[in-house]
Amino acid sequence: MLIPLKRVIHSIRAASRRASVVTALIVLVVAPAAAPAEDRPSYDAAAWLGDLQQFRSAIDRRYPNRDWLTNEREVSLDRWFDSAAATIRAGGNDADARLAMDNLVRRFQDGHLELRWPKPVAGRNSDQVTVTTAKPATVDAFCAARGFQGGQITRGTAASMPGYRAIDDQNPFRPGLIDAGGTAVGIIRIGSFAPQSYPILCEQAATSLKILPSALCEADCEDRLLTKVFVLMTRNLMAAVERLRDLGAQTLLVDLSRNGGGTEWAEAAARIVSPVPLHSAAISVIRDEAWGGRWHTLADKLRQQAKRSSRADRSMLLVLAGQADALAESSMSCPTSTCSRLVPAGFASGLIAELPAGRLDGRTWAPEVFSAAQFPYRDSVWKGPVVVLVDDETWSAAEQFAALLQDNAAAIVMGTRTGGAGCGHLYGDDPIVLSHSTAELSMPNCARFRKDGSNEVGGVVPDVSTAARWNDGPAFAGRLTAKRLPDAIRQANILTARIAR
Repeated sequence: MLIPLKRVIHSIRAASRRASVVTALIVLVVAPAAAPAEDRPSYDAAAWLGDLQQFRSAIDRRYPNRDWLTNEREVSLDRWFDSAAATIRAGGNDADARLAMDNLVRRFQDGHLELRWPKPVAGRNSDQVTVTTAKPATVDAFCAARGFQGGQITRGTAASMPGYRAIDDQNPFRPGLIDAGGTAVGIIRIGSFAPQSYPILCEQAATSLKILPSALCEADCEDRLLTKVFVLMTRNLMAAVERLRDLGAQTLLVDLSRNGGGTEWAEAAARIVSPVPLHSAAISVIRDEAWGGRWHTLADKLRQQAKRSSRADRSMLLVLAGQADALAESSMSCPTSTCSRLVPAGFASGLIAELPAGRLDGRTWAPEVFSAAQFPYRDSVWKGPVVVLVDDETWSAAEQFAALLQDNAAAIVMGTRTGGAGCGHLYGDDPIVLSHSTAELSMPNCARFRKDGSNEVGGVVPDVSTAARWNDGPAFAGRLTAKRLPDAIRQANILTARIAR
């Protein structure tokens, strides 16, 4: 079964605000010397101000977190954009204007909001180099060419706790054990929810599928490869949990520290470690007729599928088609000035918020309505107490995972408040091209909401705080975590006792 990439919520975060600041400083340091005056185009501040206005209009019309930004963070967008405009007017060249725009993006502190600048065109004084790219000859080079890169996952905080013992370094989720006041704690390290972070699984997938590294791998080949990697991720996570269970672990700790996000595989992963059934978070999008068209298209597909399905499936498909039509109607233009900017868009998992694993096995339409169905997971592989470790470098899909377990009373979250990336891109990215600079402005097109109605972009607040900081050394962060772990275990045991009743 192919992964329906158009349905994936792309939640790999961009660089954090700290990394962005460092990058900006580096750019300033290594900027090349100015070209001779006769080679420099004249600076057009008015054109740059036009790009800035286009940016502002896009925020007002399409940014789903605008109301949260102004109401919860109490931000004045007028002041932000006025400040950027003043910098552009005072600037002397395009580099000044570009820096003003980049600094404005950083102020949002949204990992899904970014400006992608066009690559510079070689000038008349530039060396012209012709590069011939050879086809990769080895499977690791083949995977690297497709974005599978090692080093994207750090060791994590849990492995730095005193007494930590690794169990299986061959498993990408690094199962380990630690004794916490007499409780055997099994540790799983999920450093990323993006398949590209696991090159070893790409290599295994390519070998299993008998894809020759030097062969042409187009869309169908890429889909098969990615699907197989997701299968391997799922199987490895379940195997790691089972191994810890068999070794006598009494509590499971899932380490999401410094996890930058990934994909909606987070929905399946959460269901693997959750001792209870999970109900996915509600999703909203900006009111727009385009969304209405998407939902009507899905409704038509489901009705066509119903015509050639069993009676039981036909009933389900027709109900789901009706739900899609209802979402389409709510997405249309508002007839009055009192309508909300945001409208419902189902759940983080699709049209269905909760469904037993395997319920839709063999249905090609399953991922269209319940995204977790595309992964071969089993529910509740772990049935005991669960603790999820997060920090302020936990973002996006990792926040989705933590919030999902916390909102369903399935786990205790410990650590520090997460970064706050929230929902990313539902049905893909549709960037806005700025007229003058031709930079691409990419912003999230959905908002994910917690059980209490709050926007997840505010970050996940832990139940047990460790007071660790993003720049703490691993050993110090590990000691702070170990100190609060017994309290987290106690609270997780209380949750499990409630489940048993």
